[in-house]
Amino acid sequence: EVQLQASGGGLVQAGGSLRLSCAASGFTFDDYAIGWFRQAPGKEREGVSCISYNDGVTGYEDSVKGRFTISSDNAKNTVYLQMNTLKPEDTAVYYCAVDLLGRSCPNINLYEYDYWGQGTLVTVSS
Repeated sequence: EVQLQASGGGLVQAGGSLRLSCAASGFTFDDYAIGWFRQAPGKEREGVSCISYNDGVTGYEDSVKGRFTISSDNAKNTVYLQMNTLKPEDTAVYYCAVDLLGRSCPNINLYEYDYWGQGTLVTVSS
């Protein structure tokens, strides 16, 4: 059974940092991608970042470039999203998801992701 467990959210002041983790299990494909997405209240879910397992290619949504960094620890089957210089507009529920065929990264197309974690809330106060 494919499982994705997102964690690390919390409340932080503007300018602060958080690191999200996504622990993945239940699949053994060699060419997959993990993506981070977020959904703010009243808004559609949007892609934030992605990383390909096979070649380490990464992708970022424009508003987070230079502030967020995605990385992976393949031995732990865990993907991290380091978020620095957080802004109130980064407030959202953050989800991780897996694209089992590695189709999309560096593009971040949520419709190409097959399984989703439960989300972790990030709140950035001004």
